Amino acid sequence: MKKALMVVGTSSFAGKTLIVAALCRIFRNAGLSVTPFKAQNMSLNSAVTADGREISRAQWLQALAAGVEATADMNPILLKPMGKGVSQVVLFGWPWGDICAGDYYRSFVAETGRAAVREALGRLANRFDVIVMEGAGSPAEINLADRDIANLWAADAADADVILVADIERGGVFASIYGTLSLLELKYRKRVKGVIINKFRGDERLLEPGISEIESLTGVPVLGVLPYIEGLRLPEEDSQGLRAKEADGRADVVVLRLPRISNFTDFDPLELDGRVSLRYITHPEELGNPDAIIIPGTKSTVDDLKWMREQGFDSIQGFKGKIPIIGVCGGYQILGREIVEGGRSGVHRGLGLLDVDTSFESYSKKTLQVSGTVDAEGGLFQGLKGATISGYEIHMGETRLGSGARRVFADGGAGLGAADADYMTFGTYLHGLFDSPDFREAFINFIVKDPTSSKDGEGRGAVDMPEVWDHAISQVAETVKNRIDLSWFYEE
Repeated sequence: MKKALMVVGTSSFAGKTLIVAALCRIFRNAGLSVTPFKAQNMSLNSAVTADGREISRAQWLQALAAGVEATADMNPILLKPMGKGVSQVVLFGWPWGDICAGDYYRSFVAETGRAAVREALGRLANRFDVIVMEGAGSPAEINLADRDIANLWAADAADADVILVADIERGGVFASIYGTLSLLELKYRKRVKGVIINKFRGDERLLEPGISEIESLTGVPVLGVLPYIEGLRLPEEDSQGLRAKEADGRADVVVLRLPRISNFTDFDPLELDGRVSLRYITHPEELGNPDAIIIPGTKSTVDDLKWMREQGFDSIQGFKGKIPIIGVCGGYQILGREIVEGGRSGVHRGLGLLDVDTSFESYSKKTLQVSGTVDAEGGLFQGLKGATISGYEIHMGETRLGSGARRVFADGGAGLGAADADYMTFGTYLHGLFDSPDFREAFINFIVKDPTSSKDGEGRGAVDMPEVWDHAISQVAETVKNRIDLSWFYEE
């Protein structure tokens, strides 16, 4: 039995994340202890482990597929883009610092980055039978070949076999396979044991001549062809996956698509509920007459607040008291009166819809899994007093409540959230709030004009997110198991 297997792609969005999740599930079902791993992930969608560390949500989902508790070793380096070529580096789940791309590759990768990857792989190898590794982007970025720690250097460090995934949906699949393999260093190319052609629609017999030719040209076998699977309900890893939609008669919930939007998977339960039409918008004229407005999380609160003002989203103030306005994490901070950045940039005026102030006084981040009890009655929280909610916090900055803010949760603090006097405008640091069935149902019942209506038959209890994700992973795993030859991996 091989110890490690890496999945790389001819490009981003080739399907690496999903195939790694499927392989984790396949090996788990075969009775093996298995863990996912991605040395370096760039994403603004993250999750919090049981010990309070921040990792990419993709590796968190893959851990779910593997049936194991997510840990920071599964994603030792998380890059969170902040704009203008700068990213926050999260190292083993803790904020390490902000760094530009050039300095990251010149200074961080050479020592700290490589050491972290080796350290994480060592611990995982001692705990698990199999490590299923995910690459990043393309392994053939020749401009970064000597500094790329996310792809084949990591495969080499783990002595992993490699599968190359090619996305036929984008076109040029054979050229991308040939070009990628041709650009790899010989020592890395030898690790590539096969190719998967992904997202195919149509008659596979039409691919046969091309498959024979590409195998002849490269000497690498095509392990199989995966069909495009419609209707998978899994979190998007990147905001490029978000699509504009039109309201269709169901309850119309608008989410501002901030330039640095983060953790937008918070709203997946709403998107999957048949009573809700969820729209992401970038211009105030797209607001229309929504039933609710949500300001999501952001990696840069002040910059996205400035963007909102430039776009004209101050107009949201006109909806106050008429419909629910909810801010999550950075959106919570934006709803407040002031955001204070200490000695760096001074004081920034928020939207003033909540009597709260936020200050960024130190370079520290709060990351923990939390639960609480609703202690509010009225508005959005009608009938919810005593209900349990749960989720996780990932944020920098501390928020203080003014006299006009109402505490919402029994913990008595600002950490979980605060509302205005009529409980129609609400801010919270709690990611995953809509995963809590009681809160989600109360919110939907509050905004839908006809609570019994559902365009596709979904209603109360229809969206249990872990169950939805688990079903989708199982569906992909079954497809991969039936269509991809993995017999070679089990051989000594």
